[in-house]
Amino acid sequence: MRIVNRVFQRQFSAGTVIVAVAVWMVLFCNYSFFSNVLGVYPLSLGNVGFIVSLGLLLVAVTVLLLAPFAAGRLLKPLLIAMLLVASMSAYFMDSYNLIVSTELIESAMQTDSSETMGLLSLKLVVYLGLFGILPAVLVYRARIRPRPFRAGLLSRVKLLGVSLVAIVAIIGVFNSAYASFFREHKSVRFYTNPVTPVYTAIKYADEKLVGNTTLPYQQIGLDAQQQPSAGKRRLMVLVVGETAREDHFSLNGYGRDTNPLLAERQVTSFDNVWSCGTATAISVPCMFSVLDRAHYGEQQAKSTDNVLDILQRAGVNVAWLDNNSDSKGVALRVPYVSYRSSDVNPICDAECRDEGMLEGVRKYVKEHPTGDILIVLHQMGSHGPEYAKRYPSKFAHFSPSCQSNLLEDCSEAEINNAYDNSIRYTDYFLSRVIDYLKDESADFSPAMLYLSDHGESLGENGIYLHGFPYALAPDDQKHVPMVFWSGDGYTRVQNKLAQKDFVHRKFSQDNLFHTLLGLMDVKTSVYQPALDMFANG
Repeated sequence: MRIVNRVFQRQFSAGTVIVAVAVWMVLFCNYSFFSNVLGVYPLSLGNVGFIVSLGLLLVAVTVLLLAPFAAGRLLKPLLIAMLLVASMSAYFMDSYNLIVSTELIESAMQTDSSETMGLLSLKLVVYLGLFGILPAVLVYRARIRPRPFRAGLLSRVKLLGVSLVAIVAIIGVFNSAYASFFREHKSVRFYTNPVTPVYTAIKYADEKLVGNTTLPYQQIGLDAQQQPSAGKRRLMVLVVGETAREDHFSLNGYGRDTNPLLAERQVTSFDNVWSCGTATAISVPCMFSVLDRAHYGEQQAKSTDNVLDILQRAGVNVAWLDNNSDSKGVALRVPYVSYRSSDVNPICDAECRDEGMLEGVRKYVKEHPTGDILIVLHQMGSHGPEYAKRYPSKFAHFSPSCQSNLLEDCSEAEINNAYDNSIRYTDYFLSRVIDYLKDESADFSPAMLYLSDHGESLGENGIYLHGFPYALAPDDQKHVPMVFWSGDGYTRVQNKLAQKDFVHRKFSQDNLFHTLLGLMDVKTSVYQPALDMFANG
């Protein structure tokens, strides 16, 4: 105890504290980075020097980031915040092999309390306590030697200079190795902690703060008109899925029978469909936007009419029923009801179930005796990591299943069992939607389109969940299922579906905007037939 007291009675220079914090974070918060490094540079006599140099380089870069703040009252709060961020980032990177990307931050910012609870664990507490709070307390108690302004400025300049010299020297000694590393292993570099989380957070904040003030709201499709129908009213249900993978649908050739009920209902499944993003917060607004993935921007999408706005303006009755966190801004101007509460959803056990939204569908249809109807159902689907909570116990078809939110603690088989059970529940839910639509076929021309927002990594190459930067994300996070069913009144669509290999053509969420306009027969100058999946020609 005396030794501890003596340490805290000593005064340290700001530079010493910064270097100590940088070394701590590199040693204890970069397991994922070094494990990925070892994946491409196996530990050997020839590689050990380069691997050690990576650690030294990361320390030098971290010191370089912190050196400008090596004086004044801002230093301690900054170092404490950095330690907490690094420890939290380390937990998610080590547990799920995630990269802290803008997609991940956007998803986290829009995560509700129940989803947050699903990510909590004792391991998170340990990471935060040992790697974040413990060193943060030491920093808080450390006595930093005060210096006059000029001396403090000179100290910062020296620290910056030493860091820069160290960086240049390290890269110079291993020049050829770093040339290869920077050119060929970009994904590994995204695991550097805290460099990547800090860079990503600054980038995210810049996009939010700078982009928020510049775009006035723009209405599009003001000329939209729905063509009169000689037949029955159209009744379409669009199901926005959550975290479903194309290759886990038995309709698409998956070895397990995950779609027994949809197979009986003669649906059409498309097996070459790709998402706009790898997180709900990006994919959902993107798929309803007139902007394609290459040109999508959050602020521009938020400040522009989406396809639901245009359909509603053209006279279609539009509603959004949600059993997920929310509509991510898509349903701000159309009727919206959340089904996350037992006060609204009649089917709740461990959590409120997707099928409870069918009561809302029935109610909305009865309340709208005229005009065509489009109802969006936003599923909880297969939202991870607690896949076993996404389905009632009677759907535990595959067992044993993973019951933990720490997927690394479960076997590959247990993870896939839980995930596939959630897909079977989606199969059941979609079959219920179709059966309801069939019952309404005397009064309506019914149709259902199902499209998942993004996919999911289930441990392939040690990667779990989703939210990777799109360019680096595995196909598991981008290749999504899409299913279509219709009754009478969609001859144009049926003719398309009859074409050879049509269901194997490449489509994406870019097609949804124009396909919905086509299905509801709404004509407008913003409609592009080439992007309507079912357009003639």
